[in-house]
Amino acid sequence: MKQKTILVTGCSSGIGYDVIYHLRDHGWRVFAACKQQVDCDRLAGEGFETVQLDYTDTSSIAAALDEVLKATGGTLGAVFNNGAHAIPGAVEDLPTDALRAIFEANVFGWHELTRRVIPVMRAQGYGRILNHSSVLGMVVMPWRAAYNSTKFAVEGLTDTLRIELRDTPIHVVTLNTGPVTSKIRVNSIPHFERWVDWEASPRVEQYRAKLLKRLYEDRGPDKFELPPSAVSAKVLQALTAKNPRPRYFITTPTWMMGVARRILTTRQLDWLLAKGA
Repeated sequence: MKQKTILVTGCSSGIGYDVIYHLRDHGWRVFAACKQQVDCDRLAGEGFETVQLDYTDTSSIAAALDEVLKATGGTLGAVFNNGAHAIPGAVEDLPTDALRAIFEANVFGWHELTRRVIPVMRAQGYGRILNHSSVLGMVVMPWRAAYNSTKFAVEGLTDTLRIELRDTPIHVVTLNTGPVTSKIRVNSIPHFERWVDWEASPRVEQYRAKLLKRLYEDRGPDKFELPPSAVSAKVLQALTAKNPRPRYFITTPTWMMGVARRILTTRQLDWLLAKGA
C-alpha cells in the first residue's frame, strides 16, 4: 500500500469499532463512518476522523467520500464495507418492502460507495476493497432470510468485481465471519418490531418457542463466538499482504460450513442447518 488510509463503515460498535482502533494502532489513517451523527461525534471525541454515512442515502454516501478525499488530497488506500443490519423473521412474514429496505442498507449502498471508490483507486494505481460477508453468505439459517439474502448478494457482487478487476492494481477481498461478539442481535430488534407481525403468523408458536427467546434474551456468547479482534486481525492481514487472499474465513463455524457445503448433498445440508435453527 502506497498510502495507509482507509474508510471503514459501521464503526459505532462491534466489529467496526474494534477495527478502527486496531488499524490506527498499526499506523493507519482511519476515517470512521457511522450512520448516526451522534456516533460520529463520540468517535471524534476519541480522536478519530469521522464522516456521517447512511448507506440508504446516495447523497450521504457521496458527501462522505468527498469529505474523505478532500482530507487526503484525493486519494484513498482502502475501503472496508462493514455496516449492515438484520431483520429476523420467517420468509412468509417478511413484507417485500422490508427486503427492499435491507437491500438498500446492506447491498445497494455498498455498491454505490464501491463504484465511487474504484475510479479513485484506478487513477492512483493501487487500492483494496474489503467486503464483510458472513458464513450466511455461504449457507443459510432459518429465520434469517433477509440477512441471508443480502449476504448472498454481496458474495455475488464481490466475486464478480474481483474477477473484473484482475487487470487492475485493485485487490478485492471477502471476509466471511461467523459468530463474533457484536450488537447485531440488539440492533435487529427495532427492525423486527417494525416489519414483522409475528402474532398474526401461522408460525406464532414457533416464534414464541424459538425466535423471541433468542432475540430478546441475552444468553451470553454463542458457541464458538470470537471477539471482534479476530476480525480486526484478518482485516489488517488483508490490507498488508503483498498479494491478499480473495477470501478470509473467520471463526470455526465458517470453516465447518465451507467444508459442509462442498461435501454434503443439498438434503444433508438442509438437515444440518435446520437442526441449528
